[in-house]
Amino acid sequence: MRRTSFADWPCSIARTMDLLGDWWTPLVLREAFYGIKRFDAFQQELGIARNTLTDRLRRLVDEGLMEKRAYQSEPVRFDYVLTEKGRDFFGVLAAMNSWGNRWLSGDEGPPVVFHHDRCGHEAAAEVVCAHCKEPMTAADTRPRIGPGYPARLAERPDIQERFSH
Repeated sequence: MRRTSFADWPCSIARTMDLLGDWWTPLVLREAFYGIKRFDAFQQELGIARNTLTDRLRRLVDEGLMEKRAYQSEPVRFDYVLTEKGRDFFGVLAAMNSWGNRWLSGDEGPPVVFHHDRCGHEAAAEVVCAHCKEPMTAADTRPRIGPGYPARLAERPDIQERFSH
C-alpha cells in the first residue's frame, strides 16, 4: 500500500511528517545527536533492519539533513554527519523529549535528560516566541495563513473560518 504524500500540502507540520515518514527516521536523527556516525553503530543501537536503515539514511542525505563522509577507501565506508539543516532538527527532538519526560516517564523518572552546558543545569525544551521570548501555549497562540499558503485555498470560506479565530 502506498502512503499519502504530504510534501506539497500547505502545512509545515505535514511536510515535516512527510520527510520523517515513520518512527525510524527521528530515531536515526536522535542517534546522530547522541554521537553515532557509522552505519553499523546505528544498526546496533536501534536494532533496525539493514535495508530499512539504508533507506532512512539515504533519505536523510537526499533531503540534506545528513551528509556522507568517506572514512575508509578499501572498501569505501562512510560516516553519516548532521548538516546545518540536520542540526537544526535538535529543537524538534528536544521538544519531543520534554513532552515524553513529562507525560510518559514512569515512577523511576525520565530515561534521558539534557544538560545545558552554558548554564550547567538540566534543561527541558520550551517553545517561546521568537519576538518577545515569552512561552507559547496552545491557549495563547493561533495559526494564521502565511505567505506560502496557496491563494486558491485561502479564498475558500471554510479555510478563512479556520484561520480567523
